[in-house]
Amino acid sequence: MDITFILQQSPFKLTLHLQGECGYRGERVVTKNGGGLGLQVQVLISKEEIAKRVKELGEQISNDFCDKDLIVVGILKGAVIFMSDLIREIAIPLEVDFMATSSYGQSTKTSGVVQLLKDLDTPIEGRDVLIVEDIIDSGLTLSYLSQLLQSRKPASIKTAVLLDKPDRRQTDFVPDYVGFSIPDQFVIGYGLDFNHKYRELPYIGVVNE
Repeated sequence: MDITFILQQSPFKLTLHLQGECGYRGERVVTKNGGGLGLQVQVLISKEEIAKRVKELGEQISNDFCDKDLIVVGILKGAVIFMSDLIREIAIPLEVDFMATSSYGQSTKTSGVVQLLKDLDTPIEGRDVLIVEDIIDSGLTLSYLSQLLQSRKPASIKTAVLLDKPDRRQTDFVPDYVGFSIPDQFVIGYGLDFNHKYRELPYIGVVNE
């Protein structure tokens, strides 16, 4: 079985051949599935570019939160990889907690309805909160979470996102830290999924539907 992978800024296609059910010969570009995948993925942001930008964000956040009582709130599940890399680039003491929301389900488009699936375990009153999210498009999720957490009287709230789709914005919400601004395309990898798969890809890829 063949899987076609389109290289960024390249006029040709690279076809990978499955080696049994669990692996590929050559570079792995699409996650193993025990069978056919039927996806074409174009690399949008390489793992090297991600690592460089995450390091820069970590340094900026370290400076901004120096001498603060920082708690980093990751939004499950998409932000897990970004957050784990980011906190290792932050050179000040911090605490970690998680929240979970849903607005996509199994679709590639946000439903516009934000559901809170998991709340914080830690009180945040008087503390400096950094919300870490994988991607902002409509802005509805981060706007909702910021208002929710603001009601709990933190000292401050800031937001960090790996990816920003400004063309999809439905609110006036502006994140404080942005990794990359990207066009309005559905992306997977580095924590972002499609139907709960492909989070483990080390780059950000565009799914060609």
